[in-house]
Amino acid sequence: MKIKPEKFRVRENENVRLKHWPTSVKPFYQSKEEYKKILETHVAEMSALQSQLYAGSRYAVLLIFQAMDAAGKDGAIKHVMSGINPQGCVVYSFKQPSSKELAHDFLWRTTICLPERGRIGIFNRSYYEETLIVRVHSELLDSEEIPEEVFDRKKIWKQRFESILGLEKHLHRNGTRIVKFFLHLSKEEQRKRFLARIDDPRKNWKLSPSDVKERDLWKQYMNAYEECLSATSTDHAPWFVVPADDKQNARLVISQIVLETLRSLNLKYPKPTKNREKELQTIRKMLEK
Repeated sequence: MKIKPEKFRVRENENVRLKHWPTSVKPFYQSKEEYKKILETHVAEMSALQSQLYAGSRYAVLLIFQAMDAAGKDGAIKHVMSGINPQGCVVYSFKQPSSKELAHDFLWRTTICLPERGRIGIFNRSYYEETLIVRVHSELLDSEEIPEEVFDRKKIWKQRFESILGLEKHLHRNGTRIVKFFLHLSKEEQRKRFLARIDDPRKNWKLSPSDVKERDLWKQYMNAYEECLSATSTDHAPWFVVPADDKQNARLVISQIVLETLRSLNLKYPKPTKNREKELQTIRKMLEK
């Protein structure tokens, strides 16, 4: 069955209600072997396109991943980007802000990590955390020490959406193509994955009491995500709500979207100028002596 990215895309100005977006859809593969074959095909073409992206150095691509805990962000990044040349791809994971990061505006720590032209940048969590976890845990705002004369708690989320929209429009105008993924996991599937982390000694380190406590705030998180997705999905920087209860299916959806994004850039290896052709012929003669 063909994967149609538009099915998962949040349209600009769409009023998102996550209860209407599935966390599971019919699999795009019929066996484990077929899943691997489809993913390998996607990765191979992405790798070829990434080489052209790197050689051309005209565009940058920024992939943003947001989700609740255990939704599969790390696994998706690992498997989908496994065949990409490390020279042309960089991954950043954003945790709790440091004191240095808190001394700057909320966009600073991610802005300095943006990919240069020719590269793919991946944000495992991002500046959107400042409209999600900070919104659910509003006490975190106090640590940001925003001047009182400009701090309006009633307007701050709208203001942050405006700042993000401005940044993403600016990046698009300057050659960065942004694709944003929300891995949509059900609360029940998260519970099962947390239990699996307890049962597997190799994954014990992934679970903490705070992870479980956050489940009590599930509704608040969903409300925050709904407003975020509704306010910040645009034609030039769209959100995709990826059903995440099936990890393999989610990876195929993500890889298809990334692949189509790269295809849309009409990438080609740089064509040498006449001066460059002469230079290459001079080099040939030197080597053939």
